[in-house]
Amino acid sequence: MGLIDFLFRMLGLKRESRGELPTSVPTKPRPAAKTQTKTSYPRLHPLRFKRERWSKVKKSSQKLSASTRPFSVPDAKTERPYPLANQDVRYGGYLDLSQDSDPVQLRELELPQFTNPPELAEWLGIPVGQLGWLTYQFDEGHRPLTQRAGHYHLRWQPKRNYSVRLIESPKPLLKQVQRKILREILDHVPAHSAAHGFVSGESILTNAKPHCRQRVIVKFDLENFYPRIRFRKVTAIFRAMGYSREAAIWLARLCTSNIPVDTKLPSMDPEVIFLYTPQHLPQGAPTSPALANLAAYGLDVRLEGLARSFGANYTRYADDLTFSGDDKFLRSLKIFIPLVEQIIRETGFSVNKEKRKVIRDNQRQAVTGVVVNQHPNMNRKDYDRLKAILNNCVRHGAESQNRDQHPDYQAHLRGRVAHLLQLNPKKGTKLQRLFERIQW
Repeated sequence: MGLIDFLFRMLGLKRESRGELPTSVPTKPRPAAKTQTKTSYPRLHPLRFKRERWSKVKKSSQKLSASTRPFSVPDAKTERPYPLANQDVRYGGYLDLSQDSDPVQLRELELPQFTNPPELAEWLGIPVGQLGWLTYQFDEGHRPLTQRAGHYHLRWQPKRNYSVRLIESPKPLLKQVQRKILREILDHVPAHSAAHGFVSGESILTNAKPHCRQRVIVKFDLENFYPRIRFRKVTAIFRAMGYSREAAIWLARLCTSNIPVDTKLPSMDPEVIFLYTPQHLPQGAPTSPALANLAAYGLDVRLEGLARSFGANYTRYADDLTFSGDDKFLRSLKIFIPLVEQIIRETGFSVNKEKRKVIRDNQRQAVTGVVVNQHPNMNRKDYDRLKAILNNCVRHGAESQNRDQHPDYQAHLRGRVAHLLQLNPKKGTKLQRLFERIQW
């Protein structure tokens, strides 16, 4: 049975027989005239409802009883199970999302236990209504109308590549809440071993040490690291800790930002709109570095495994990725670099290709500001600049050198000298003596 006959039978039509094929081929075959049979196909008309009838259908679908609801919403309640519970938009009523926590895992991580907004508010030491106010639960679209009504101070900061970055500093009450979340929750959850930024016991020095005396260093930069981490990702992080859906959603709301409706964007660049209009991780909040490290955990796992398979080293300091290796690794960079960029894209981040660098050992190799050609050391220009500042402070006074108006210039200089002491104790001791001669 041919394809044409099969289609005719499926449509319930009969096809006229053209007769049997000849058993022998004629010496001078003549092309037979092709006869086209007109077939009539059923015509489908678009289904149209009058507005009155459609409204009746819609109302009847909203009156479904609890017994006819699908199994995907088993915890919908006709009455509010607790204050600020989520409404079941599709079927009506309220959702109880507080029953799926993992108390065993929370105890193992030594995290506080709460399952719903009232318990979270009690742990934070604020009223439930204030918790709803901090998360814009009483605003349309969960977004403040004005910057005055928002909980962040916004500041657009230009970058070197003529783009902009949004710095969002939380106001006092929200900052106090976020610091409690950081201190009692996020600090108890370890980041990946390759992460050195904003991790207790790690620093730019520990980030640079694995790359000393290497044949080649490859550096990548994650573009717009913080705003690319969305509300859904932050919610998943708290869920992975063992918190219920309800608690994870509310913690994520406290740690992410929705820019106000009246925010004036510096340009109508689609990239700026795409980055900052959705609810995102704010750059400037106390909780953002720790959450960013946890959001990049999957990225660190894959990149460390890739580096190990190539015999290379891998570390990450915030959005700076660093790989290093020997001659064999150098020869494999044509394969290695595309694989790294593919993993970065697959994990939801983006590569800043303008900052990608391949540095061989016959060049000055610097990792997060630390020179690593032989041993960790400070850049010569930075050392000379700091030495000149300290000399001028001794001669002309400290105020003459505080051009950036640091509120505590003494602590600022002390920190820079302490940093040099870590990298190069011999040179650091010389500058320490200069620092002690300054009249404050």
